[in-house]
Amino acid sequence: MSRKQPRTPRVVAELGRPETPEETAARKAAASRRHRENQTFSNLVVAVVACLAVVLVMVLVVLRPNVSPREPIDVAAAAAAAQPTVDEPLIAPDLPEGWASNAAEIRTGGDDVTTWYAGYVTPGEQFLSFTQALDANPTWLASAIEEAPQTGEREIGGLTWREHDQRDAEDPGNLAYVLTTEADASTVVIAGTADDDELQTFAEAVSAALADAG
Repeated sequence: MSRKQPRTPRVVAELGRPETPEETAARKAAASRRHRENQTFSNLVVAVVACLAVVLVMVLVVLRPNVSPREPIDVAAAAAAAQPTVDEPLIAPDLPEGWASNAAEIRTGGDDVTTWYAGYVTPGEQFLSFTQALDANPTWLASAIEEAPQTGEREIGGLTWREHDQRDAEDPGNLAYVLTTEADASTVVIAGTADDDELQTFAEAVSAALADAG
């Protein structure tokens, strides 16, 4: 029966002799470390690519240059459709070309006051709106204009409008300039950020609509 010959240690070319146990352990440790480092780098690359993919999807979703702009709302048609729900005639100002309505709706607040509201983008890319409140009270009006102080009066279209000019106030929002008046059972609030010329045009159109409704 032949005896198995002991394995001859492998000669390492760089050393010109077999490795010692310590050198073998060090070589294996270094190889393991390089493997972990390579794996960490690969994971980092994968994570970066995934993040870039998410960002690309978000950009494609948000930036939709081919989306058509929203069609302006026909305030007169909306008023006609809403008229059967209320007793007071609803106004629809006749405005020149370049004005576009982005909202027109009947609203009922927590105070049970019914209002007819329409918002507009002006030719100067500013905002103006009117709110026609039906059978409102002073409490509703004070809340609607956030208790803006009266700064004067203006005669527009045969109506006396109370003026609340807050354009010099800090962050007045869409109540930068406010006009309020009463006509029959309606309390009307005009509010917005437009300049004097556009405000005058809008207030004249609303006053004419109120006269026609009366």
